[in-house]
Parts: sequence; C-alpha cells; structure tokens
Amino acid sequence: MIKIGLTGSISSGKTTAINIISKNRRLIFSADKVVKKLYSNTIFKSRIAKKFGFKRNTDFKKKLKDQILKKKINLKKLEKIIHPAVRREMIIFSKKNKNKKILFYEIPLLVENKLNNYFDVVIVLKAKKNLRLKRYKSKGGITKLFTLLNSRQLSDSKKMKFCNHIVVNNRSLSFLKVQLLNIINLYE
Repeated sequence: MIKIGLTGSISSGKTTAINIISKNRRLIFSADKVVKKLYSNTIFKSRIAKKFGFKRNTDFKKKLKDQILKKKINLKKLEKIIHPAVRREMIIFSKKNKNKKILFYEIPLLVENKLNNYFDVVIVLKAKKNLRLKRYKSKGGITKLFTLLNSRQLSDSKKMKFCNHIVVNNRSLSFLKVQLLNIINLYE
C-alpha cells in the first residue's frame, strides 16, 4: 500500500484537491471532515464548551472562535483535544483499507505535527498568502482568525523541505487538476 499525504497552509486548496483526487473512487481520509464530524457530536461539543467555559447550546462555532481569538493559548488547548481524535480516525481508516493499493490523506498540519514518516509520499499545496486570505474570507472567514491560524503553520518554503511534490495553486482549477493528476499517475 502507498500512503500519500496532502498538506498545505490554510486556504491553499486542500479541499478542492481532495475533491479532484476523489474522482475515480480513490480512497481519501480528510482530517478536516473528521473535525467537522467532531463538531457535530453532542458529547464532543459539551466537552469543548465545558473546557472553554461557555454553554453548548449557544452558537458553538462562534463561541469557540471567540475563545481562540481572545487567548492564543486556547488554540493549543483545542488542538490537544482534536489532534488525538483525528489521529485515531486516521489509524482506523488505514487499518480498514490496508489491502488497497493507494490511500490519500488530507492533513493540514502534517509537517507541523511531524507525521511525514507515516506517509510514503507527501504533496504540499502552496498558494500566495493574499490569494489564500481572499479564499478564506470568501467563505465567511475573518482576517484576524486567518492570521492566527496561518501563524501556527510552517511557511511553504519550510514545508517543501519535507515533501516529495509541490503543487502551486495560484491559477485555475484546471491547472490544479493537471498538476495533481500528473503526480498521482506516478503512483497508480
């Protein structure tokens, strides 16, 4: 089995990339989807709300963002809860699909969390910061949160040292697709 990790900074195009990769029924583990699933779990939300001192029944995501923006340390506290849960799901996915030829993993903090050795191949998506901010804001994000989350990630130049392939996502969707499929064809 070949395990291919896909990473990149915030709003670099990871979700778009996994949507391209998932065509042709390729198997993909998405850390972002696991986190989204966690945020919809009542028990998980109660645990987070209690940890950060707000009521679960309030606007959960807004309250959580407020807590993160209020104190940067709260992001680290949140990561200590979320990251182990995501890793458990990643291990379950790998074991469940151990007989498959190739598996893809979308992991935003792959390099930052020193997960490189878990993968046979690592692809980094990179895009200009101003373009990433524009993408983030177009989805309802705010500049202050983008800046905080972006500061927690390694720069693209540092990430590239740990990756096998670099995909620049500053142009069109069709250009992104060509770049990704050229890399994938090397392994399929």
